Amino acid sequence: MAQVLYRKYRSKNLNEIVGQEHITKTLSEAIKNGRISHAYLFTGPRGVGKTSIARILAREVNGLSYEGDQPHIDIIEIDAASNRRIDEIRDLRDKVHISPASAKYKVYIIDEVHMLTKEAFNALLKTLEEPPEHVIFILATTDAHKLPETIISRTQRFSFKPIESSAAAKHLGSIAKKENIKISDKALELIAEQGEGSLRDSTSMLDQLSSSSKDISEDDVRAMLGVPPTEAIDKLISLLETNSSYKEVSEVLKGLYDQGYSASILSKRLMNDLRDRLIDNKLEMDSTKAISLLKELLEVDKASDQNSYLLLVLLNNLTNEEPLPAQEVIQKEEPKKVSEAPVEASPVVATKIEDIAPRTKKVVTDVDESIWPEVLNELKNKYNTLYGIVRMAQPVFKDNGQLDLIFDFAFHKKQVSEPKNTQIVSTVISDITGQSYHITSYLSDKPHTEPEPEKISKPSNKDLDNINLIFGGGEVVD
Repeated sequence: MAQVLYRKYRSKNLNEIVGQEHITKTLSEAIKNGRISHAYLFTGPRGVGKTSIARILAREVNGLSYEGDQPHIDIIEIDAASNRRIDEIRDLRDKVHISPASAKYKVYIIDEVHMLTKEAFNALLKTLEEPPEHVIFILATTDAHKLPETIISRTQRFSFKPIESSAAAKHLGSIAKKENIKISDKALELIAEQGEGSLRDSTSMLDQLSSSSKDISEDDVRAMLGVPPTEAIDKLISLLETNSSYKEVSEVLKGLYDQGYSASILSKRLMNDLRDRLIDNKLEMDSTKAISLLKELLEVDKASDQNSYLLLVLLNNLTNEEPLPAQEVIQKEEPKKVSEAPVEASPVVATKIEDIAPRTKKVVTDVDESIWPEVLNELKNKYNTLYGIVRMAQPVFKDNGQLDLIFDFAFHKKQVSEPKNTQIVSTVISDITGQSYHITSYLSDKPHTEPEPEKISKPSNKDLDNINLIFGGGEVVD
């Protein structure tokens, strides 16, 4: 069985470590001057060299050569994820007093140390406080914040950083040369970028690509990793910069979805490109607007199977055209019936929402649906994403301070029913009307594809195009 590349080309000494010079230099000097600590803590993201440096350090303090993964009796590796109980740590504590068999130091490498239980940490603490002179501990973790401060304070901490893309691409190029893999510089840069700072992940990607071909192009990398074409992302950003129509934005997104690119991948690529352009001052968009877009793109992954719709709404809200709100299609003579009990919203809290600028309240005695466009406009100025969902509602104002929002889709109702969102909408209405409203969201019992003809005004062709672009529907011809 062939050895995977990231293990085959794992660093054997500190000089071979990629991208962690601030750590390797310090450790080399410490070994050279004989200033060895009894406990080290290596923290940082996955795949950046924590375990590799731990193994190298364990051998170099003992004057041993590092030959691959061959074990040594005095170098003990423990996976805390599977040995997290107090019994395992007690066993370790009892054995640390036994002298090394052949080496100068007995070295314990505890990987994913944050997985230990509270009791296990307490048992380990006593040993870290008063360790035998012949014992060295090397703790490694991706989640340093989960470690007790008492443990951290008794170690020398080294914070590992993500590997820079240029350094990762250079290292991948050297591996490709040794493996007789023909690969373009652009392809190497793309692999390094997709590795997101993890050299191990980047090397695994190269290994996977080389298993099917020894001649790898940038297009091969994009096809295997599902990376959207640069031209398409550039097109999307250009449309947003020039305030193009949301129809153009929707068409580009639909084309990318048809090619199999997910909303999560697209939003991540958009974030990367927007960030780089902001840093390089090459984005022809208001910086405040761009930063707001970056923040909201982070929410796309949290929308589960609805993230493609959320991405569409988010980008459409940045264009110079406003998609047709659902309440403009449905007349207001009679509200739709509901098929389920209302989801009770939290009562309006009489506290200031900092994100909404203070304004002089006016008191409107007869509040009805005519104020709804003003409410939507206020939401659009302050909360783009929430506006994109609330505008899909049919509002029904009642005399007793009750506002019913009727939605065609359960996802919209669920989002607006969250207390935080309900409070925002309620506060906006209060600022406009001077009256407090208790908001309840309902789900319509009539499918949006089968409306009652006498209750619906005939939309124009442009209106139908707008609706179809958002919902992927089509006009039913009698």
